Amino acid sequence: MTPNDLLKINVNDHTEKKNGLTYLSWAWAWAEALKADPKASFKVEMQPHGGPLMIMGDTFMVWVTVTMFDKPMTCMLPVLDYRNKPITAPTSFDVNTSIMRCLVKAIALHGLGLYIYAGEDLPETDGQAEPVIVKVVTSTATADLEVNTGNADANAELFAEGMMTYTNHCTDVKGLNSYWKSNQTQLDSLKVSRPDLYDQIRNRFAEIKKQLSESK
Repeated sequence: MTPNDLLKINVNDHTEKKNGLTYLSWAWAWAEALKADPKASFKVEMQPHGGPLMIMGDTFMVWVTVTMFDKPMTCMLPVLDYRNKPITAPTSFDVNTSIMRCLVKAIALHGLGLYIYAGEDLPETDGQAEPVIVKVVTSTATADLEVNTGNADANAELFAEGMMTYTNHCTDVKGLNSYWKSNQTQLDSLKVSRPDLYDQIRNRFAEIKKQLSESK
């Protein structure tokens, strides 16, 4: 089985809706991941202080890496309450819930249930949207995955998320510039099709470049 096969799986019978959002069962999703790749594994990323929470102002994020087909893919997710609002004082239950939801999101980067995040009701089997290369870099690994949700906007948003994620792990200006150049073709395309996303990425890279330069 390949990511393209996972993209075509209809997961609707294993989802539930809460407050307007669709959630896929993490247990079912992980079982399917193991069926697709018996060597699949996942890791909750620990932060420098030793716990799973990344402090973002007065809110928190969790990060989960799923490795399938020998490619690690990392996703982040804020710790949210039942209204899908960031929590300033999360309990262990809140953190565990966010980690499991982040696990499902990371699995989706490998293809399973990805159409849910594109706001679609059914997976696309013959969409005409151009695929994108979603690149994810963590402190220990780099991974490239060609993804096509069948929806051009969803593809663009996944690419943008991958670019933004990289900035959280970059440690020098040279690496930041190199990463931008390696994605130049897709960035040029994004500048035309989704200038809003392009501006977000450009501004983020400029901000991180300034921070890295000042920290020397």
